[in-house]
Amino acid sequence: MKEKAKYGFSDLLEIMKKLRSPDGCPWDREQDHTSLKQYLIEETYEVLEAIDLKDRDKLAEELGDVLLQVVFHAQIAEEQGEFDLEDVTDHICRKMIDRHPHVFGNGKADTSEEVVSNWEAIKKRENGYQSQTQVLRHVPSNLPALMRSCKVQKKAALVGFDWDRTEDALAKVEEELREVEEVYQDGPEDRIREELGDLLFAIVNLCRFLKQEPEMTLTAATEKFIRRFEYMEKNADRPLKDMTPEEMDSLWNQAKSAGQGEIRV
Repeated sequence: MKEKAKYGFSDLLEIMKKLRSPDGCPWDREQDHTSLKQYLIEETYEVLEAIDLKDRDKLAEELGDVLLQVVFHAQIAEEQGEFDLEDVTDHICRKMIDRHPHVFGNGKADTSEEVVSNWEAIKKRENGYQSQTQVLRHVPSNLPALMRSCKVQKKAALVGFDWDRTEDALAKVEEELREVEEVYQDGPEDRIREELGDLLFAIVNLCRFLKQEPEMTLTAATEKFIRRFEYMEKNADRPLKDMTPEEMDSLWNQAKSAGQGEIRV
């Protein structure tokens, strides 16, 4: 059987133009940059799931869905006279060339660390930032909180504001935990919230020192919890709500021994 010819990028552009045309799709015509925000986020997380599952076919499909969102936004912008897809590709091409002077120019960077340092310096110069605080404030506030705090910490570390050793970061976690213990019973709610926030921030910092992404680390821990909880429900002789804490602890320990904590994400 003859293999079907594959669609290309130009076909995707034509499909989007058709969908947005007067005789196209009512739903697609109604969308704007704001209404599409949620879909870009959803599609991005589905790409991450495909990577975790090591499903290459699904990854190709989900990357296509992200690409569709890029084309969708570009088509809307072109209709409104803002920019078009060529502007999008021009921006990213120029950025990649300008920020890789060690590849496309006379710059020098022999390690990944040097590449990152050069990238940040070029970015700071491009945006006209006069202080590192401006760099920190440029980290998008709508990023997931764990991801944003880690990114802010990394950028602060670029100017030397950092612990010297992992042990220092660990000691900070212990210090913040003690402060939570001091206020959790009698402290005002805003103080409790503040100390819990400091503890979370310190834990993110420790993750950074141990070269672990906090967002992914917490995701893995949540998945582990669900697997262990599933084991408890399947092996309990009655509903969990009717069991004592000691009985549930026993089942939880069985789940751990049975390997239900194995990280698979």
